[in-house]
Amino acid sequence: MADRMPGEMRPTREKISSMKSLVTGPAARSAALAAALIAAGSPLAALAQQATAARPAQQQPAAPAPAAPAQTPPAPAAPEAPRGLSESVAAVVNDDIISTYDLAQRMRLLIATSGVQPTEQTLPQFQREALVSLVDEHLQFQELRRVEKEQKIEIVATDEEVDEEIAAMARENNMSREQFLGFLGSRGIGVDTLRQQIRAQMSWTRWIRGRYGSRLRIGDDQIAAAQARLSAAAAKPQYQISEVLIDANRVGGMQQAMQGAQQLVAQMQQGAPFPAVARQFSALPTAAAGGDAGWISQGEMPAEVEQVLEGMRPGQLSQPIPVKDGVYILYLRDKRAGGGATLVNLKQVAVAVPQGGDEAAARAKLEAIRPKITNCETLEQAAQGVEGAVAGDLGEAEVADLAPQFREAAERLQVGQVSEPIRTGAGLHLVAVCGRRTAGEAQMDREQIENRLFSQQLSMIARRYMRDLRNSATIETR
Repeated sequence: MADRMPGEMRPTREKISSMKSLVTGPAARSAALAAALIAAGSPLAALAQQATAARPAQQQPAAPAPAAPAQTPPAPAAPEAPRGLSESVAAVVNDDIISTYDLAQRMRLLIATSGVQPTEQTLPQFQREALVSLVDEHLQFQELRRVEKEQKIEIVATDEEVDEEIAAMARENNMSREQFLGFLGSRGIGVDTLRQQIRAQMSWTRWIRGRYGSRLRIGDDQIAAAQARLSAAAAKPQYQISEVLIDANRVGGMQQAMQGAQQLVAQMQQGAPFPAVARQFSALPTAAAGGDAGWISQGEMPAEVEQVLEGMRPGQLSQPIPVKDGVYILYLRDKRAGGGATLVNLKQVAVAVPQGGDEAAARAKLEAIRPKITNCETLEQAAQGVEGAVAGDLGEAEVADLAPQFREAAERLQVGQVSEPIRTGAGLHLVAVCGRRTAGEAQMDREQIENRLFSQQLSMIARRYMRDLRNSATIETR
């Protein structure tokens, strides 16, 4: 589900998102450019004010910024000042300096693309995530330059490639390049900040996939084992989920991961879109798709996660779930019964009959409608114009979960057939069976299983690579 939420913009194209999620840190995933930024004059604006005050004149957009989406009012523009008046060192990565200007700019971009509102509680998390992201990018560029020098190859994305990516991002948001950059500029985000992020994403993806992707092989035994697990789990309930994993190794430990997850849950409960949060903060391969993990069965998630999942209802957001290497957040989108259960898709035409109402008249209306229903597609049309008749889709349900009157019709009717009028406490109903299947039938094919295993293994390799770079580096934060 790479769902686009209302008012959400995508400053990173899906064609690179599907790959980059395997190899980059979560803050390297720009996704939804329409959330509120730190307002100038707010108690939280001090650090962001440094970014605006430090913004170079050449980063001024050439065109006026387009109006912000209606869901989120634009942040007031802060005054301009020459760069360097309040700039200092935020961190040193080996011999590379990360300035407070760089940090504040990345925080603004992160806030704009995550959908999470900046508050006294969330601002430290934005600062930590922005700093970790910048540190990772410096380590990546240092490694890439070393490889380029040793192997006499070119890996780092060129200016032309980055410009093409920005132009494509603008098109996806129905803007010209000038309008897109103007939109960023109106929120105090310099184009160099976006260019740096894109260059790191493209370059690191190119290197990891080039070095490991061609060597990584998914064996027939691995695919067979995965198929066997799926078949064994087919008789058990299945869950359609979206997920976020806060990597404890990346953010400085389990305590920081848990605190960050708690803040994100609180923000999502207040309306922050799950897909935007997942793209920016999740360390899983599903981050590029807004956290969409699709349908999963028992045995595919850590035991701690599955225990929580079993007690959740569709539409529910979990509390943070600590696991071995971090903290999970789940959103349960749907749930279906295991194999062996019969599922039916139903439509109905109903006429309400109040207590003491004229049941005979209601029955006559439905009896007149029934012959006109030749299949499920004609049900709504057949009910049009009949006073008191309401037609609609009841969706898919397990037969065993239906009310007794509907269960009997669902078991007896063939697909495409319509029942006689059925009496309930609400009135009279015609029920049509529009589909029937056995739960658990739909499973991933061999290619889908291979792609999932490939993504999981490449993601694991990339995370270990970055962990080794961090462990061997000299990183000093101020």
